[in-house]
Amino acid sequence: MSVEEAINPAVLVWARETAGLSIEEAAHKIGLTSGTRATAAEKLEAMEAGERAPSEAQLAKMAAAYHRPLLSFYMAEPPRPADRGEDFRTMRTPVARQEAAWLDALVRDVRTRQSILRDMMEDEEDAELVGFVGTLTISTPVMQAANRIKAALRIEDDRSFRRGMRQPEDLFTELRRRTEALRVFVILLGDLGSHHTAISPKVFRGFAVADKLAPMIVINDQDAKAAWSFTLIHELVHIFVGNTGVSGLPAKEEPHTTNARIERFCNDVAGELLLPDQALARLPRLVTADAVIQEAEILCREWHVSKAMAAYRLWRERKTDAETYGEVVRILAEQWQRQRARERDQNRNTEGGPNYYVVRRHRLGEALLRFVGHGLRADTVTHTTAAKVLGVRPGAVEPLLSSVMGLGNGAPRRKAT
Repeated sequence: MSVEEAINPAVLVWARETAGLSIEEAAHKIGLTSGTRATAAEKLEAMEAGERAPSEAQLAKMAAAYHRPLLSFYMAEPPRPADRGEDFRTMRTPVARQEAAWLDALVRDVRTRQSILRDMMEDEEDAELVGFVGTLTISTPVMQAANRIKAALRIEDDRSFRRGMRQPEDLFTELRRRTEALRVFVILLGDLGSHHTAISPKVFRGFAVADKLAPMIVINDQDAKAAWSFTLIHELVHIFVGNTGVSGLPAKEEPHTTNARIERFCNDVAGELLLPDQALARLPRLVTADAVIQEAEILCREWHVSKAMAAYRLWRERKTDAETYGEVVRILAEQWQRQRARERDQNRNTEGGPNYYVVRRHRLGEALLRFVGHGLRADTVTHTTAAKVLGVRPGAVEPLLSSVMGLGNGAPRRKAT
């Protein structure tokens, strides 16, 4: 079949628009050049109108520029919009078209990986359903829901659980380990493989797939590390409730929709689990933003949570009002932006950086690496399939798994397909 016969021009339009690119931007990324008869943009317009056929090389460049597999350009019709599940975000400002497109691409990638994992589990004879998925409702009292999840995570005492921890990252590491022990995959993902496609935490903070066989949590690693624990537990609450969807930053507006009420419930349960009432009971009412931030810093040091999360709890426990809380959120956001700018400047002046495989392992998590690795060693999965799940090239699979205890070094025992 020739390219001319195979390509539906509507698919070209769909692929470009869902990538968040204008005609001019796309033409530049694809490498089209202007000539005496037509500009680069006009050449692309002609392709999208069906007046000019793209070459195979141009299709390959479109696939890279639009973050689409090459085969998607041979679809008979454009597909329906990406299935994010529910959208639990309360957006204060419109999301830029580019970042919205990146989020769609990220969600597609996650859903594809999770679907492959699910298929792998269905093939296992002893596969069991994850029993707690969908067992809570938002009518469950917050304290009761938090205690249910604490019991599942085997957190018996809030303070002894934190003994020996020095940084918020320590809290996240332990919570992730316990969540993965519940057979929930937890991955860190905030871009499409390049810092040029980094998605702001203002656009999405987390994503949960509430599947009873292969539940998954995605945490936007573009967010502050201190915030990861709150996002992790927030998304875990979504799984306990049985919600699949995208979450954003906590909103101070009164929830008036079902999704907003679900999101408030998940925030409140996560807040109670990470910073229990006992930590706040004796605090006085705080009437200024400075007072709230000062108290949040104290709570942050003692409980290893983020200042933003501590401020949220102070507001929800009526230690301050909504207006003051809103001012605190604004101040903390500005502080975070300045900190990020300083870190970027420091990174520019630093040679080298963390080892690629060390970073990848941390983002993917022990549970995912072990599950995929055992499938490879049992010869039930190919290296090509493993690469799709792990989001790497097939040649990077074994180096990724090499330091995972119990897997050892391996090599393909059957042809990758």
